[in-house]
Order: sequence, then C-alpha cells, then structure tokens
Amino acid sequence: MSTSIQPNAPFRADIVGSFLRPQAVKDARAAYTAGTLDAEGLKAVEDDAIRDLVARQKAAGLQVITDGEFRRSYWHLDFMWGLNGVERRTSRTGYMFHDEETTADTAVVTGPISGENHPFVEHFKFVKALEGGQVARQTIPAPIQTFSEVTLDRCDGQQESLRAVYKTDEDLADAIAAAYRTVIADLYAAGCRNIQFDDCTWGIYCDADFVSKTGMSPVDLQKVSELGVALNNAAIEGKPDDLVINTHVCRGNYHSTYAFEGGYGPIAPYLFAHENVDAFYLEFDTPRAGGFEPLKYVTPGKKVVLGLVTTKAAELENEDAIVERIREAVKYVPLENLYLSPQCGFASCEIGNKLTEDEQWAKIALVKRIVERVWK
Repeated sequence: MSTSIQPNAPFRADIVGSFLRPQAVKDARAAYTAGTLDAEGLKAVEDDAIRDLVARQKAAGLQVITDGEFRRSYWHLDFMWGLNGVERRTSRTGYMFHDEETTADTAVVTGPISGENHPFVEHFKFVKALEGGQVARQTIPAPIQTFSEVTLDRCDGQQESLRAVYKTDEDLADAIAAAYRTVIADLYAAGCRNIQFDDCTWGIYCDADFVSKTGMSPVDLQKVSELGVALNNAAIEGKPDDLVINTHVCRGNYHSTYAFEGGYGPIAPYLFAHENVDAFYLEFDTPRAGGFEPLKYVTPGKKVVLGLVTTKAAELENEDAIVERIREAVKYVPLENLYLSPQCGFASCEIGNKLTEDEQWAKIALVKRIVERVWK
C-alpha cells in the first residue's frame, strides 16, 4: 500500500514541525533569561528534551523528525536574528492576533545581510544524528517572511537603520536571497535533505477584510504576490536535486488563536502556480480557510499536504468528516499527490497552543489512522 516508506517529504502522514515545549525547557529558558543558567546549561536541558521528543516522534510512526523548535522563542524571528547584519530589538507592540497580542520582538537590519555560520546549522546537526530511517527536517521562515519583517516599522529606527544599508527593496531582496542560499548550502553540507519554508505572508492577502481596509487593488495584490514568489524562488535557485524544499502557508498560530482568515483564492494563481517548491502544506482545519477550489492552480505533479486536523483545540476531529474532505480535495488534486497533517505546529512560539502533550500526540495518532484508512 502507498503508506510504505518514502525517501523524502511530504510523507503521507506528516507534521508541520513545532511541538509543545516541556516545562523543563520553559523553566530553563526563563532561568537563562534571568541570568541564573548559562548557555551550556540551557543547551543540556534542550538536548535532553529534543532526544525525548525524537523518540516520541519515532514511536508515533512518523517518518520525519524535528527538534520541535525547542531552541527558539519564535518560529521565525530566531532564524532572522541568526543572520549576519540582523539584530533583535523589542517592538512597540506584539503582533495583533484575533483575540490576543503576542510578545513584542522584531528584527532590525544593522549591516549587510549574509548567512555564514548560522546557528540553525548546528541545531540541525544534533537532530540529524538522531535519524534512524527517518528524515530530519529543518524548518525556517520563508525568505519573503524575513523581507516583510525587516521592512516593517515595528520599533523606533527600524526603517532608518534598514535604509542606511539597503536603499532599495530590490537590493534588500537580493541580499536576503543570497543569505538564504548560503544557509541552505550549509544545511545541505550538514546532511539536510528536507527544508520547510514557513510563510505567513500569504495569509494577509487572503484576508478580504485586511485587503479592503488597506485599499489594496488587484494590481497591488499581483505585485506583492509576484514579489513573494520571486524572492522565495531566488533563494531556492541552484539547490541540489536531492534536497527537498517544501512550504507551509499559515494564517498565524499563537496560543490557539489566529491572525487572518480567508480562502486561498486571491494568491493561488501566483503561489500555487509559480513557487518552485516540491509541496504545499496548507491550512484547511476551519471554514476560515475556505474551500479546495483554489487547488486547481497547483502545478500538475506537485504535492499538497492537507492540514485538516487542528492544533488549536484539544477535541479530536471526526474521522469520517476528515475522510470526506479528502475526497472533496481529490476533485482538484489526484489522491496520489495528497497527504495529511495537522494544520500547523503545536507551538509556533514557545507559549504553545492550549492543549496538553497527550492531546498533541492524540492528534498525530488521528492523522496516522486516517492515512491508513484512505491510502490503503
């Protein structure tokens, strides 16, 4: 049956990447911030927790392993801070989600951006050493996500600092793409064969309320969509043939709340048709995500991972209902090119979503059961 071992992602039963942080990790990170635990002590706690997590992933029958993003505060900003020429700063406010404000941090360009000696490469090596027939995945924010963050005005002096280094968006985009190519090459040299671009930028343009409030025209939407695809593709350009790069498109995932809503229709003709990734991991866990019709724009032969099981709530979905939704998606993408996963990670930021570790693993077990039922 088609659930047998594949060489690389997406896997029929897949994950997005982040997991709930154990209390020991949360305590250690708090102690490190307070100055009562040094970096070596923090790493030792993280190492132990990641070993345990990988063992749980293997026991759950997953064919991909990650470090759960246990060494990060955020799914995206920690990567940006690891680039040369980018610094961590406190922002005026956090990101505004549907009913909650996140913690307040941002990334500021202070010098030429480059990707040498990125700390995530060492993080990956630790997970790579724990492979046992699985594929170790490295998740990083999409290049357009980094571009979007550093061009915002979230703290005093952010724009001035950026423009002192890069006068134009074109120069900035070129530098970000080159930095990503360096990181990707270093990850590949460390044995990485599966990278995932996590990308929240598209959720903004799917949100009709946001688009109407900002007065975006169809031409504006086309322009920003083409920029996002072009930058992400520039970072991918020249990758080795056996390196799989996929993308997860997100509408925000923080403490079980969300940032944007709306179907994929507005961005599908650009993202699905032209981004040079191997697979799209897409959120379809609530009516906020719209229907499957935009999948008609997915380039024939490309793969789609249906995020039909939510990580935002503990209640398990009805298996029959999920199976029926997979059948609906087959109208637009052949079953052999469809896969199943939770809609997002369980802890995109260290605060995590509002469910327990046992409930987290029950969600993954549900994904496995449905896959065995549908793809027999």
